[in-house]
Amino acid sequence: MAVGVSAAIALGSTLGSPEPSAAQSNKTSAQLSTDATPNDPTRTDVATSDSTSERVTQTSSDTARPAAEKSSVQKDSASKDPVLKNKNRSKPQSRRKIRSNSAKKITVSSVEAALKEIAEEQATQQATPQPNIRSKARTQTASKVRGATTKRAEKPAEKSIPAEKSIDKTTTPAKKTAQTSAPLPALEPANPSGSEAPRSLQPAQPNTSSPTLPVTPTATPTSPANNSNQFVRPVPRGYLNPDPNPLKFPTRPSEVQIQGTQPITLQEAIELAERNTPSLQVSRLNLERSRAALREAQAAYYPNVNAGARIARQDSNQNDLTPQPQPADPDSASTSLSGTLGVSYDIFTSGQRSATVRAAEKQVRSNELEVEVQREQLRLDVTNNYYDLQQSDEQVRISRAAVETAQASLRDALALERAGVGTRFDVLRFQVDLANSQQDLTQSLSDQRTARRQLSQRLNIIQSVDLSAADPVEIAGLWNLSLEQSIVQAFKNRAELEQQLLQREINEQQRRIALANNRPRISAFLNTSLQDQFDDDRDALRSYSLGAEVNWNLFDGGAARARARQEEINAEISENQFADTRNQVRLDVEQSFFNLQSNFENIQTASVALEQARESLRLARLRFQAGVGTQTDVISAQNELTRAEGNRLNAILNYNRALAALQRSITNLGAAPSASTGRTPAATAP
Repeated sequence: MAVGVSAAIALGSTLGSPEPSAAQSNKTSAQLSTDATPNDPTRTDVATSDSTSERVTQTSSDTARPAAEKSSVQKDSASKDPVLKNKNRSKPQSRRKIRSNSAKKITVSSVEAALKEIAEEQATQQATPQPNIRSKARTQTASKVRGATTKRAEKPAEKSIPAEKSIDKTTTPAKKTAQTSAPLPALEPANPSGSEAPRSLQPAQPNTSSPTLPVTPTATPTSPANNSNQFVRPVPRGYLNPDPNPLKFPTRPSEVQIQGTQPITLQEAIELAERNTPSLQVSRLNLERSRAALREAQAAYYPNVNAGARIARQDSNQNDLTPQPQPADPDSASTSLSGTLGVSYDIFTSGQRSATVRAAEKQVRSNELEVEVQREQLRLDVTNNYYDLQQSDEQVRISRAAVETAQASLRDALALERAGVGTRFDVLRFQVDLANSQQDLTQSLSDQRTARRQLSQRLNIIQSVDLSAADPVEIAGLWNLSLEQSIVQAFKNRAELEQQLLQREINEQQRRIALANNRPRISAFLNTSLQDQFDDDRDALRSYSLGAEVNWNLFDGGAARARARQEEINAEISENQFADTRNQVRLDVEQSFFNLQSNFENIQTASVALEQARESLRLARLRFQAGVGTQTDVISAQNELTRAEGNRLNAILNYNRALAALQRSITNLGAAPSASTGRTPAATAP
């Protein structure tokens, strides 16, 4: 009877007690463990934990059920005994502390066990990859975590619980990594800037179906068209020269297939362009043609000499047809020789001859300046193409570093999820970020190939060779002239300004030539002739003539004056074009000078921002690993780091472009002492 009453009392105490049930006790235990340690880096939300965390909580609830029943009986007894009632008032707080500490230790054990299993799994995958090793490792991890939880939950609640073991978020994973043979994808901050770009162009793809660690990419040989830093086969210098026949073009695919990649410096690229570029060759041919035209005009200063000779034999039988008073030779034949020699010289041409020579001389000078303009413009274009290639190469490096950083963040998220302190949502976000980084890398590789072909087309090299940049990305030099000095130097040295002045003088000479057509022309001549018959005994007949003549076109309907007016208008056009070119030259100098200053300041600012972005990413990863940050913070920090690296790269290369444009604006000041080529140590690219 007493037993029945005690059981009834115990049952009633259990049903009517404010203590939670078995399922509620499980939930309350997890909540209390979280509330008791708000700054614990291993806390997590029960609603978002994975299956391993649920199994741990279920085991804890099964173990805690007898303790709850025992507590209800003791509470019923305490209601009858005042001493026990006062003694048990402090037990809920102690029991809550026990549950909180137990949850902490369970979480620590889960993280350590998951890290150990991940290390073993990574080492096994690198040694002998098996298809089912990941699922087996997850099963073993879950069983070990469940066993550790059950063992700790079975300890009596009355015993004192030792002090909680703190987790060193920065050193503990590193120690575990050193103890394993394979690299452990642990909670370790990555260093995206210090690591080199991977050799493989195919980074590991994340598995969106199940959370698995991406396999480390293996360096595999790739073609030079796809990778700028790998398997570059040097090509002999003479092999870069195109075919000497400009009319030849490839007719077989093998003739245009890329056979190798030749790294060249900027100076070598400029030399190749000056030797091979067709546009510069056309300018040089135009110069040779104008020199020939000058020699033609200068020939008017010399007299014209002409000579002619004629020999003929004549045979006739005319005596046979007509009766002769006296007998004659029936066959009549004669041989004659005649020759002429003439010399003429224009004594006076009303200025036409001298104007023609001066116009030809100015045209030669103008074509010489055109060659200089084409050469300087070619240097600028080649320099910009070379900097574009450098930018594409560095952009590939930055994109690869971003892929590496995204892979490291994904490994951290997967490790946290396996340890039971991460969520599937974090893994998906990092997988999306990795996919975006891989797309950026693919686009960067495409831009790199395009930049290589643009430089090859500019240099007009052989069809089967690709080019790559051999110079590092650094500041190309310093500019020591002020803005005003640069503008004055440009006005003095720009070939385009002198070309406009020469064109104005050419138009003036053409006007004089047009007016000379309506003015008198005086010339002198000397002619001599010789005639001789070989069949007679008479001497040869010689004749001489010496004289002068005047030619004057009195009326041509106003055509000469109309042509002269056209040349006057052309001269005025040249004057206005000179003013327009002068203003454009100043604008070019000012624009290049301002870009030079702004980009030089941007280099310093971007360098500081790059270091800050690296530190920000490191802290964001530590916060995420400690549980006080979100994956959004890490992704944002990764994007900011990529942007900071790109900004610094753009600042350096834009500075170099502005320096090249400024040297182009002053034309022949590139080798002057004012254009220093000193290097700044802090200006080199990372």
